[in-house]
Amino acid sequence: MSLSDSEFSSVVCFTMLHHVPTRQMQDGIFAEAFRVLQPGGVFAGSDSRLSFRFRLLHIGDTMNVVDTDELPERLRKTGFEDVEVTLRDGAFKFQAQKPVAPSR
Repeated sequence: MSLSDSEFSSVVCFTMLHHVPTRQMQDGIFAEAFRVLQPGGVFAGSDSRLSFRFRLLHIGDTMNVVDTDELPERLRKTGFEDVEVTLRDGAFKFQAQKPVAPSR
């Protein structure tokens, strides 16, 4: 993104990560969210979980569902802390915070 570092207090993404073709590209989105967030800023979002109906809706479309068991570690590897993932019927939501002070 052509946005400045540490420019935003929050970054959100809703029901779009499953349209990102690869895990590496999803991790790139996490890294960009981290980069543009101010210290203490929050990254939050939601997406769908794998189901038969969801698979049917995506016939002929990109569908790379995020593994919710792995998401917290992926966000921590990016540098986020206070990661929370909440499962709901057929969906999940997440939030994470950019540390106020840099990691040592």
